[in-house]
Amino acid sequence: MSTPLHPQSLVEQALAASVADDCVVIVRDHTSANLRWANNTLTTNGVMHGVSVTVVSFVGTATGSVTGSATTQAQVTALVTAADAAARAASPAEDANPLVRDVPASTDWDAAPETTDIHVYDAFAPALGEAFRVADAGRRVLYGFVNHEMTTTYLGSSTGLRLRHVQPTGHYGCTGKTTTPEGRTESAWVGGATRDFADVDALAIESEVARRLAWGDRRVDLPAGRYDTILPPTAVADLMIDAYWSAGARDAWEGQSVYSRRPTGTRIGETIAARGVHLYSDPAHDRLRCAPFNVATSSGNTSSVFDNGLPLGRTDWIRDGELTSLLQTRHSATMTSQPVTPAVDNLVLDVDSGQGSLADVVAGTERGLLLTCLWYIREVDPQSLLLTGLTRDGVYLVEDGEVTGSVNNFRFNESPVDLLRRFTHASGTVPSFSREWGDDYFSRTATPALRVPDFNMSSVSQAV
Repeated sequence: MSTPLHPQSLVEQALAASVADDCVVIVRDHTSANLRWANNTLTTNGVMHGVSVTVVSFVGTATGSVTGSATTQAQVTALVTAADAAARAASPAEDANPLVRDVPASTDWDAAPETTDIHVYDAFAPALGEAFRVADAGRRVLYGFVNHEMTTTYLGSSTGLRLRHVQPTGHYGCTGKTTTPEGRTESAWVGGATRDFADVDALAIESEVARRLAWGDRRVDLPAGRYDTILPPTAVADLMIDAYWSAGARDAWEGQSVYSRRPTGTRIGETIAARGVHLYSDPAHDRLRCAPFNVATSSGNTSSVFDNGLPLGRTDWIRDGELTSLLQTRHSATMTSQPVTPAVDNLVLDVDSGQGSLADVVAGTERGLLLTCLWYIREVDPQSLLLTGLTRDGVYLVEDGEVTGSVNNFRFNESPVDLLRRFTHASGTVPSFSREWGDDYFSRTATPALRVPDFNMSSVSQAV
């Protein structure tokens, strides 16, 4: 049986085995630990470990990319052989560019992968047990899941790149329901992102769930319509991620998105949001740190395998209300005559006038709705970025600055770009977590709460 190789050895083995003109190798060492609970009882826990290897081969300007699990020399060689063959059979790549070179090697390139294990919950798990007891006493049941991951990425190339990045990623989500003679009639959710669970308090989560469930002691049914609506940071993150993912420069240049200046061109330089609005990404953001170099296992409208290893820094997508950048590969940047601005794995929304907390926005609202989170968000019209989706696990009525009851769920129809122009109040920006996208795709966001005076609740939803 072959001895597993270190990640750096996997990179070097693959580069040495390739007979293509050039080669990029990406190795990801991934560990995760999770806990799951239901009915105030821990149900499962687990720890997983895996190593994935992506080999991108280049023959002339044609490419072939193959990804698989690999820990031995034979497994790596098989991936290289497949990638080389795919590149030889492929047509010339539209996004062809010289491979990145002359980027200083990571100083920790030789370090072993960093890992996580179940001990990341040494403080959280006992507190969770106490939270179960508190919930039982209050006739509430809790359901939830926590997950912590540690991914160490090694990127090497035949042009000399040797880059390493360690990414911790964690999130928690807890849904509470009331237990009454009539059944489990109310539902509330609390969730968030974390790097290490040192800042996650299970008893505080239970307390917030209990507070929201208590708001449901009074039930108010409302019809569809436009309402003064408070979007908490969680719901704002749900929507801003869609705005970010839709900001591909090529789609905009070809007239396919809300960022297009038709028939051909982008809206870069136009005011698309209220003054004082800033949307940006920054790998060095203290609470949202992410990879400072580009990693691409395949090419598409917003990514290019030729751009692997490009250094990443702060990128302003919207600055003071003006669209300043879109997601650019080197190929799309040539088309649009704009700077190269690849995607970064975090997103921050700041509003100059934003201050206080979500509670302050609620206190300043005469009558309106307070949402918890959004769900099943889908695009209706890319030209305006009109989205539709559902509210979930808590819509509340606000009267005279106080939450006075729970409200039925709705289907909504809104554009996140339009909301950035129409909102009237914003809180300070805080780390947030998208209920829709955070679990599996994009968990590093910081957003304010926003109050929108005419948020479109297009129909009543029977979802609970």
